[in-house]
Amino acid sequence: MTSGSNSVEQSGNAVRRAAATLRGHLIGLVADMYGGAVEDWRIVDGALHLPGTNHRESVIGMISDIALDVVVDASAPAHVKQAGAQSKLVPRGLTEMVTGQFTFVHDLDAPGLLHARVIRPPHANARLVEISQKAERIAAKAGLKLFVDGSFIAVTGHGEWAVVKAALSLAKQCVWDHGSGLPEVDVFTLLNPETAQRFAVINGTPTDLPIPPPIDTPDHSARYERPYQMHGALAPSAALAHWTAGRLEIQSHSQGIYPLRESIADSLGLANAQVTITHVPGSGCYGHNGADDAAYEAALIARAIPGSPILLKWTREDEHAWEPYAPPMAVDLTATLNETRIAAYSAEVCSDTHRSRPRPGANRAGPSKLLANRFLAEPINPKPATPNMGNHAGMHRNLEPIYDSAETRLVKNLIPDIAHRTSAMRCLGGAANVFALESFMDELAPRANLDPIEFRRRHLTNARDRAVLDELDRQVRANPKSAGRGVAYAQYKNQMARVGLCVDIDINDRAEISLVKATIVADAGRVIDADGLSAQLEGGFIQAASWALYEQVQWDRDGITSRDWDSYPVIRFDNIPEINVTILDQPTETSLGAGEASPGPTIAAIGNAIHDATGLRLRRMPFVPDEILQIAISE
Repeated sequence: MTSGSNSVEQSGNAVRRAAATLRGHLIGLVADMYGGAVEDWRIVDGALHLPGTNHRESVIGMISDIALDVVVDASAPAHVKQAGAQSKLVPRGLTEMVTGQFTFVHDLDAPGLLHARVIRPPHANARLVEISQKAERIAAKAGLKLFVDGSFIAVTGHGEWAVVKAALSLAKQCVWDHGSGLPEVDVFTLLNPETAQRFAVINGTPTDLPIPPPIDTPDHSARYERPYQMHGALAPSAALAHWTAGRLEIQSHSQGIYPLRESIADSLGLANAQVTITHVPGSGCYGHNGADDAAYEAALIARAIPGSPILLKWTREDEHAWEPYAPPMAVDLTATLNETRIAAYSAEVCSDTHRSRPRPGANRAGPSKLLANRFLAEPINPKPATPNMGNHAGMHRNLEPIYDSAETRLVKNLIPDIAHRTSAMRCLGGAANVFALESFMDELAPRANLDPIEFRRRHLTNARDRAVLDELDRQVRANPKSAGRGVAYAQYKNQMARVGLCVDIDINDRAEISLVKATIVADAGRVIDADGLSAQLEGGFIQAASWALYEQVQWDRDGITSRDWDSYPVIRFDNIPEINVTILDQPTETSLGAGEASPGPTIAAIGNAIHDATGLRLRRMPFVPDEILQIAISE
């Protein structure tokens, strides 16, 4: 699985240790051949070389002399680069992407390829009553095939545009039972501990210990909220599937092709060996968006049409209305102060599940998480969400404060099946929890008569934490201030990359926020690719700014209404600020995951900047002008 900002920290470290082991064996081999002390041999320009001699052997040429079953030595000495030295890595495929020549999964082709589109119900609770007899005639007249299994309907054919037009026409031939429709509720009223599965969180991990009592007579309390939000991937999901000779071959941009393979095999009654999934990039694919569901839908159709490769693409409406959303969250914080320090701190988080990926498990857990299975004639319905008890996982990611306090009370409240299907999106609960904590720290700072950075600094004892804040403070003080300025700090999962962040904003009479400048200071340990790290931090800022200012899923009884970029707005080029990134490289330290380190601080810093500019405290995302004006009127 590619998730959780673990790639460099885990897989990268594994590759590094394997390379160090290989390096040691190669040098030992060449030293045996030519002599010289092992520690004197060098690798220069792809060759093993003993300084002062003409002994030189190609690394590539000698690798075949090393047995493939050599066990990786986790303690093998790895190369330590000099401080400030950076490898110049060229992102794979970047030129092709810029020039429009890159092959995404959507661009795949094969002999005899058929295009496919799914005809969706109005909403998740609707079921097919009947499909007009005219539907078969419409499909046949266009040379297309109609696939119907229960309430799952799709159309296939050789011409993509013909399939697109037919899907729109055939949708009008379907009669649906809307049932009770989608629940029209204020989800934030449901985000409370009364109906939740509750767990005391100790050192970042949920436990079955008794829930600690609330803090008596707190000095300050506040609640912070995040609505349903979506991935908004640049391109909708897609997959290619081919059923031939009793085998299913799938090409997908899923983040987890191995668990998906098992879940699809289980769904179709196949052995795992009968299913092969090859990863092909999808434009903007991340988190648990529609990629897994598109792969399974393509597989369903491919098995019904043996021998024909099926390229199935979701539409923008499909992606916006049917992907698993990031769940709504509410974070309730309380604290007491002892002069300039937090004496007691309490955080309770309420949320639906962040874990609906199709992972194999008991009672067909994997198939039950694939969207199409709930609409088949013999459905495999979703199972009730179970609590994620991992360390800093799901909704309790970053619930534990990075700051010291004498007493800390943390509670996780799982409230499943609130209104929509939810799952993993970037940062999981970390974005809302950091937004809450860092806004709360700004609210507490004036009560302690300290500026926001100094208040944070007094609650941090780790030298690397303080170094990030010190550098941020230095840069912020050197820059002219706009109408509002906000700062925030976080260490992702309390163990990965550290990020200090400052945002400068302007705000007009219509309460529209303009982002002027973002200053980011980060410590991600040993830096492998400084340009890549900077890009991740910048990208995390931009996405989180979009969450903070614009994004919110909308719906009514009859279905999801935010089905395009007008009804679900995202940040545009005209509100991208100047972004400056400073990386505090630690060449002798472990590399730390940074892919999701900047979004949480971004949201909080923007909220803090709005307060600095207006005196208004925004505690529910997104910070839209209407909300700002309503708060201004009420206050």
